[in-house]
Amino acid sequence: MLLAIDCGNTNTVFSIWDGQRFLATWRTSTEHQRTADQYYVWLSTLMEFQKIEAVITDVIISSTVPRVVFNLRVLADRYFNTRPVVVGKPECALPVDVRVDAGTNVGPDRLVNTVAGFDLFGGDLIVVDFGTATTFDVVDTDGAYVGGVIAPGVNLSLQALHQAAAALPHVDISKPQGVVGTNTVACMQSGIFWGYVGLVKEICDRIKAERDRPMKVISTGGLAPLFQQSEELFDAFKDDLTMHGLTVIHAHNKTMG
Repeated sequence: MLLAIDCGNTNTVFSIWDGQRFLATWRTSTEHQRTADQYYVWLSTLMEFQKIEAVITDVIISSTVPRVVFNLRVLADRYFNTRPVVVGKPECALPVDVRVDAGTNVGPDRLVNTVAGFDLFGGDLIVVDFGTATTFDVVDTDGAYVGGVIAPGVNLSLQALHQAAAALPHVDISKPQGVVGTNTVACMQSGIFWGYVGLVKEICDRIKAERDRPMKVISTGGLAPLFQQSEELFDAFKDDLTMHGLTVIHAHNKTMG
């Protein structure tokens, strides 16, 4: 049984993989001060509640928050008696190449999405991940990660508007009825929603033009379903793309011995 952990800036996701399917997936807020013991109490309580009798034998971690990794390592060692595979570390082998400028540290989440996208959809991809940041990862014909684009995330933009302009309220993102808002909330929702539709369209079009070849656009992340309904921006949506990538990387490292 594999425990796959994806730690992002906002949330951390834990999934149990039995080799064929995910038995369960749970989400918690990312807090660097949370101890290994607290993680275990939370996780074991959820497993017991859902009557999941899984004996964890392997752990793989992808984290964009370096301070969290130590306690997740301790969790794997203390409670599951295993040394975790940590994506981005030298001992973690990837089934694809990374072709970027020398000295560049590529976020583990972007590497995992690249591996997952190539495994599921083949090469020549743009993977758009709606997380704390909105990222665009470019996957070459042979599956290599060859760079991408980072833009502020949707919720981050809304939060910045609310904090920087005293008169503007905090609003939830949703698809507006029209483009022209007739009240403050509708105006903000329109600006964010259609602004991000335009951002995704323009960046993907420019990537395709620069690469000069047909490319599939795959979306993932919390807000991806909202944009999936609009303007035919994406060829496919994959909710658990990152988790799938973690299982592929883990299997690759197992075969490497």
